[in-house]
Amino acid sequence: MNSSHGVSSSIVRLNIGGKKFSTTVDTLTHREPESMLGAMFSGRHIVCQEESDKGYIFIDRDGKHFRHILNWLRDGVIPILKDSDYLELLREAEYFQLLGLIDGIKVALSCKKKDDEELGTELTRIDIIKCIQSEKVRFRGVNLSGLDLSKLDLSFVDFSYACLKGVFFSRANLQCAKFRDVDAEASNFHNAALRECEFTGANLRGALLAGANLQSANLQDACLIDCSFCGADLRSAHLQTADLTNANLEGANLEGANLKGAKLYNANLKGANLQRAYLRHVNLRDAEKDGVSVQIEEDSCYTHNLVDMDLIGAKF
Repeated sequence: MNSSHGVSSSIVRLNIGGKKFSTTVDTLTHREPESMLGAMFSGRHIVCQEESDKGYIFIDRDGKHFRHILNWLRDGVIPILKDSDYLELLREAEYFQLLGLIDGIKVALSCKKKDDEELGTELTRIDIIKCIQSEKVRFRGVNLSGLDLSKLDLSFVDFSYACLKGVFFSRANLQCAKFRDVDAEASNFHNAALRECEFTGANLRGALLAGANLQSANLQDACLIDCSFCGADLRSAHLQTADLTNANLEGANLEGANLKGAKLYNANLKGANLQRAYLRHVNLRDAEKDGVSVQIEEDSCYTHNLVDMDLIGAKF
């Protein structure tokens, strides 16, 4: 039997790969009129019904996800699915030429990918705010990567052994906080209060600490490669055997800091204050850059080798 479906309220019975569905012409044509289904039931074409199947129109596709297609056409809702199911639904949406559904699935997949890249961060900013209201806070070994913790009062908090990759601590109060052996690669401590913090053995590679107050902070054995300390206050800081390779210390105040055994290869100390800094076994010999020559008298406590360093305006 052949039938034309031109009335929007007409019931349409579909057999999609053996799975049977009932809907209306209006549902199939309203939201995506340029789709294959929209064209089929627009009234411009004759659609064949199988007499042996009680008037169902057969379409040779897998009917597993067709209910999601009908729900999209009815309500414009993208279902929440596993990645594999999204890909199967995407294939069906492409077959039926449902452009809006295709775009929605791609956005959903993109959002899921972004969530997965956060590596299952265990807490949110709101969780952190609730926690710091208690007297003693510990986030030892917790994964907080990528969180925005800027401008919070996190003084005395214990972050030891935590994963803090890419965390924003900008302008936060972190006085006396503990960061022992943390992985804080590429984290942002811009203008943060870090006075008397402990960073022993921490990985801060590529971190931004410009303008931070690190007075009396303990950075012993820390990885500070490619870090920016521009204008930072490092007075009396403990930097013994820290790796400051390629670090930018321009304008930093290192007065009285302990740099015994620190690695400063290719570091930028332009305009830095190194008065009364302890520099024993520091590689700072015979530096001469842009016409500036720095000579420091050797004695039993100070062994310097100024090699590959920018020391313009540095104070000794």
